[in-house]
Amino acid sequence: MADRLTKAAARNIFYGGSAFFFVTFVALTAHSHFYMVTTSTDESTLTESVARGKHVWEENSCINCHTLLGEGAYFAPELGNVWLRYGGADDAEGARMALIAWMQSQPSGIEGRRQMPQFNLTDQELNDLVDFLAWTSTIDTQGWPPNEAG
Repeated sequence: MADRLTKAAARNIFYGGSAFFFVTFVALTAHSHFYMVTTSTDESTLTESVARGKHVWEENSCINCHTLLGEGAYFAPELGNVWLRYGGADDAEGARMALIAWMQSQPSGIEGRRQMPQFNLTDQELNDLVDFLAWTSTIDTQGWPPNEAG
């Protein structure tokens, strides 16, 4: 048995390892995609209103201050479960009205508090954004965020 690693053996280990990890990466990517499509995301409830709400979210760069399912800035609260925090599971209409009222009342002008800007959203945009936030609360996040407060 040889006492040292030959160039050919090193090359074979490199190519074999690269192929193994490439195949593993592709398999994990396919599994993640399959899991998102079939398990974690309820595609049947993905409506036009939810899609428009996502557009409002992106248009106003809400992620620059808020996090959504752990992604975004940490200046303002996590909004992935805001629908549940506002009682949307028990009283959907009350939660909708409370979220819309909160967005319309900003900035509150309270001294020393972070203030959300007033985006002057239309009633349609507000309802669409609430639909989007309600939809995100149905995603199986496997326990994220770790506490209810976000």
